[in-house]
Amino acid sequence: MEEHTTRSFILRHRLDDVRKLALQAARYPDVDFRFALQQIDGWQRARVKLPTWAECNGIIYPPHLAIEQCSSEATARYKKELVERLMGDTPQPRKLVDLTGGMGVDFSFLARLFTEATYVERERELCEAAENNFRLLGLGQAKVICGDSTRYLDVLPHVQLIYLDPARRNIHGGRTFAISDCTPDAVALAKTLTEKADAVLLKLSPMLDWHKAVDDLTVAIGLPHVVSEVHIVSVNNECKELLLLLQLRNQNPLRVFCANDQQVFVFSPHKTSPSPPPPLAIEEIRYVYEPNASVMKAGCFEEFAVKYGVSYIGENSHLLVSSHILSQFHGRSFVVDAVVPMSKKNLRVHLAHLSKANIAVRNYPASVASLRKRLKLSEGGDAYIFATTRGHNEHVLLLCRRVTTH
Repeated sequence: MEEHTTRSFILRHRLDDVRKLALQAARYPDVDFRFALQQIDGWQRARVKLPTWAECNGIIYPPHLAIEQCSSEATARYKKELVERLMGDTPQPRKLVDLTGGMGVDFSFLARLFTEATYVERERELCEAAENNFRLLGLGQAKVICGDSTRYLDVLPHVQLIYLDPARRNIHGGRTFAISDCTPDAVALAKTLTEKADAVLLKLSPMLDWHKAVDDLTVAIGLPHVVSEVHIVSVNNECKELLLLLQLRNQNPLRVFCANDQQVFVFSPHKTSPSPPPPLAIEEIRYVYEPNASVMKAGCFEEFAVKYGVSYIGENSHLLVSSHILSQFHGRSFVVDAVVPMSKKNLRVHLAHLSKANIAVRNYPASVASLRKRLKLSEGGDAYIFATTRGHNEHVLLLCRRVTTH
């Protein structure tokens, strides 16, 4: 009876303010109030982060921290597309093992590509929620194992894919970013993981240096091409995840995928690229381009410039410039109204009409705050100013407007 009452309460109040509801516990003695508030809060967060889950009544949401740490639906779908391409014509039965089950979001999307899918998690509460949720999501092939992932790995027969998302918090609850500091330690397990599966998909912090991650895993396994792909995944130009694909039998050079929403730029870091076009003269600069977060994280600036046939305004500026508009650019595009050398006279002439602007610095010897104070401009508006360095220490301001359509 209490369970039914609690469920009814959740459905009736799931659009309400959780903080205000928390003050009304005495009015509902038959409701498991702690559970109800957790579910209402979880559903409200899922509406934005996991719309498919939110549409399914009866989903059990774990405490706030698990929802905060779980993948979004956008990044989970990206992994599903990655694995779908990877599996290709691999014959059934296909087997998946997720060794770090957690809330089970990634598992719920990946499992649909496999005839057998095993979720491993050591926390009993998460396992109980997973069993309920996978049933409601129609994942009849899902099997939940409550136990230690490394022990399960020891007895695991060969499978097609192992998925691993190591916990990035230490015993004190603080964040950690090094692979070896996460739980489980993917570097220590790397050799066993790649021997037990055709492919291993490893999710890491976007704060991690992907070059070092590749090097650490390559050394641990002892084969040159074992890390076959790196995926830097951004949503709305915010870097969310770093994914590494490990394949013991891979012989191809490493490929890096820079994904931001529906745009993906792919390059091979060990492939020799032609030199990018030479810098433009000031009077030739008509447009400026800022690569998206995934490209910036990848550091593939030369490859990017070559692809688009444009040049960087200066070394380490990470801003591309051209005399023509690019129709499909992986980042933000701006029309340049003026390139202003840094002098009082130039600033007075070109900034007289401005009272506010969006300011960014790229390879420039001042902070945004100090530059804003010097220019006497408040934040906001339609104007954009990039402070950067051209050629041999020539400090300039690029006065721009956003290109909204291509």
